Amino acid sequence: MRNLHWYEGPLASFDTETTGVDVEQDRVVSAALVLQPAPDAPVERLTWLVDPGVPIPEGARAVHGITDEQVRAHGRSPVVVTAEIARALAEQARAGVPLVVMNAPYDLTLLDRELRRHRQSSLAAVLADAELLVVDPRVLDKHVDRYRKGRRTLTDLCAHYGIALADAHDACADAWAALQLVRAVGRRYSTALGEFSTAELHLRQARWHAAQARGLQDWFDRSGTPEQVDRSWPLRPVRCVCGALPSVGHSCESAA
Repeated sequence: MRNLHWYEGPLASFDTETTGVDVEQDRVVSAALVLQPAPDAPVERLTWLVDPGVPIPEGARAVHGITDEQVRAHGRSPVVVTAEIARALAEQARAGVPLVVMNAPYDLTLLDRELRRHRQSSLAAVLADAELLVVDPRVLDKHVDRYRKGRRTLTDLCAHYGIALADAHDACADAWAALQLVRAVGRRYSTALGEFSTAELHLRQARWHAAQARGLQDWFDRSGTPEQVDRSWPLRPVRCVCGALPSVGHSCESAA
């Protein structure tokens, strides 16, 4: 009997809806973890609704449809929920289940900052010695089909690979779509991706993402766009108040 490829085995998938797109300042409003032991197997869904403690901006409400009234009436404290989410991810990591996260540096970094904000902890601290093996469909697709034109949002990728996405920008629906998406990418590009272990795939995605980020940064630089592209994956490091990465001997007058 042949060994299963990673995309044929158990997968978990994580997604959040938030107050905005700034991972350092914005807050989790809802989150979902979807679990499937094998293709076509039953799916388990864990969901959380959070009262972020700050108003949800109109722009964010327009995307995910979650209102201040909803989170005040039905949401729970981020102190409790962020710990529950992190423990759920750690449980999957300890079980060796790969974690699908579309655009991982966004959701995982935001969760890490919420843990620091509300729990004086971090995602790494909760994981402890558990290894979080991430599968990011955006990184995979850019690697295997790098010259394809067009956007690569979750909606775009689902359309390209024939994955149904109902209720886009609902955390549970997006997590389930992303999980099906990585199975589809794996099947289509089994020669390029299928023989990696999940640990090898994780390490290669970090390199692929860095190369993709360098390419995007070069394009921004040539076009005169001042935007800076972060090359870190799957989690952005905590930066000094001056914006620099912490390092031995680094000092910052603005930190005083």
